[in-house]
Amino acid sequence: MVKLHSRCDLACDYCYVYAMADQRWRSRPRTMSAATLARTGERIGEHARRHRLGGVSVVLHGGEPLLAGVAGVERAVELLRRGAAPVPARMTVQTNGVRLDGPFLRLFDRLDVGISVSLDGDRAAHDRHRRGPDGRGSHDRVEAALHQLTGSHRRLFNGLLCTVDLRNDPVNTYRSLLAHSPPIMDFLLPHGTWSSPPAGRPADPRQAPYADWLTAVFDEWYADDSRRTRVRLFDEIIQLLLGGSSRLAGVGLSPVAVAVVETDGAIEMDDTLGAAYASAGSTDLHVDRDTFDAALDQPGVRAQQAGAAGLCAQCRVCELRQVCGGGLYTHRWHAGRGFDNPSVYCADLYRLIAHIRSTLRRDVTALREAHR
Repeated sequence: MVKLHSRCDLACDYCYVYAMADQRWRSRPRTMSAATLARTGERIGEHARRHRLGGVSVVLHGGEPLLAGVAGVERAVELLRRGAAPVPARMTVQTNGVRLDGPFLRLFDRLDVGISVSLDGDRAAHDRHRRGPDGRGSHDRVEAALHQLTGSHRRLFNGLLCTVDLRNDPVNTYRSLLAHSPPIMDFLLPHGTWSSPPAGRPADPRQAPYADWLTAVFDEWYADDSRRTRVRLFDEIIQLLLGGSSRLAGVGLSPVAVAVVETDGAIEMDDTLGAAYASAGSTDLHVDRDTFDAALDQPGVRAQQAGAAGLCAQCRVCELRQVCGGGLYTHRWHAGRGFDNPSVYCADLYRLIAHIRSTLRRDVTALREAHR
């Protein structure tokens, strides 16, 4: 993940970069320099060749990466790919969609850069959080961008990211996203910890409002035999329940598979760790002097590479540990106990996974009986 630009043109109130504990963005360069981009590309290539990788995935992120401008984004893609060569680098941009227009779309088409867009549902759902500094909602601008993207540039469309808000109707939210025919949807739990619980997450472990919300979406999605889109969270849980593995952070026990490069060239861990406490994702590494292999030696990374051994005692004895994986590492934080805890969403994850497991068992049993 390459942080191409450290600022944003929206002021989303749930943002883990700007609205939570880690405020180091204030002292970082606004845009990654050409020299840092070139060095980052070289480090990617070095790592890929050392480990004989057939390809790498690079996500242009922020802030809002499109604030770098058309020329700045073009320079970034070219420098990163040049450094990674001869290993092919699949490039994706994660954008809020506000600035996604014809010039950007033509650039991404020419450079073969995939596009993922953040959209939280219909106008009311989206504009509840995703507003500009002036308080103006961004929904209409994002919808206009999606209309262009899903027209003549649809091949670039990677999918939609939606942050769950319990106040939004789950099925209506799903259907409003589905109207754009995304190849993939990502439903994200809002970031929170035991010390700063997410909105609506009660202390009572018998309650699981986020599971109830996601279960309503799952049932709507699963009942659609045409399967018009993938929902990554559900797909990964099903894969794990059937004995496979996951590469989605937050479920499963697969090792963490992402490194973050900030605009100043610092190599860091998962940037969502900034929701826990200031500098939680920090290392002493920098692309000018350190390899990505060095990141694997960081204690926080080793903890996320350890599989079941990296879970807390409560999670290690849970029947769903292989599927849940303890939840997202960030969500385990407690100011007095560190990360050695279940996820703050433990009750929600358990109920959601149990519901999906029950649904699969029902259908597998029916299939077996039908073939007797």
